[in-house]
Amino acid sequence: MAKVAVLMADGFEEVEALGVVDILRRAEVDVDTVSIKEEQVVISSRNIPVRADKTLTDMDYYDMIVIPGGAGAWTLRDDDRIISLIKKYDHEERYIAAICAGPMALGKAGVITNKKVTSYPGEEIESYLKAGKYVEEEVVVDGHIITSRGPATAFAFAYKLLDVLGIDSSSLKHGMLYDLYR
Repeated sequence: MAKVAVLMADGFEEVEALGVVDILRRAEVDVDTVSIKEEQVVISSRNIPVRADKTLTDMDYYDMIVIPGGAGAWTLRDDDRIISLIKKYDHEERYIAAICAGPMALGKAGVITNKKVTSYPGEEIESYLKAGKYVEEEVVVDGHIITSRGPATAFAFAYKLLDVLGIDSSSLKHGMLYDLYR
């Protein structure tokens, strides 16, 4: 069974973190929410306290890390532990997924050179992605790097994460009525 960690810093975007967790868990993926603080309670971008499953400790356990956007993406980008983790996962060719402003951390870690990537639009965020091949697509997969645009693309992002993990997302899409309106 695939094991996924969703990294959370104060200010994380709820739908990009918890929506992804919801969809992955519906598909029976082993997902942990991981606080990068010493304490497990993380405050979302809309001031909702969320108790993470664990804190940032043994990250060798996971097949994929997910970096949500929101104001917390700047904290993740500026945390040396997260940058080291991204570099390690890249070196080992484990999956690294980021949505909205989250891809900034991938750019800072230097793992997107010549890779096709996307993010939330904006000069500050896109400035971190200049080494990649920036495109304005809903979800982009280039090797073991998966990126997406923002809150409205969170479900498409989560379903794509299932697909890259080798889990057919079609029945879940149908059961959640996702494919009915697309």
